[in-house]
Amino acid sequence: TRLREVAQNQGVAAYMVDNAGELKPEWLSGKSRVGVTAGASAPEVLVQAVIERLKFLGANSVSNLEGIEERVTFPLPKALA
Repeated sequence: TRLREVAQNQGVAAYMVDNAGELKPEWLSGKSRVGVTAGASAPEVLVQAVIERLKFLGANSVSNLEGIEERVTFPLPKALA
């Protein structure tokens, strides 16, 4: 939800989907670029499915933009350690 809010606060249309089937073709109408981002808990297989659906809906090319690699780790709660 926060990723969507950040985009919308910048004046960019943004949608949150749980799977590729939720993408609506009308969201892409008139757009020349689409960005896809996902939270850390999103499985890569779901992200790739969204990309494949975008290709099916007419995306001509896909580019990965390199970001900052994060190495943040969280310890298990004491009760689980």
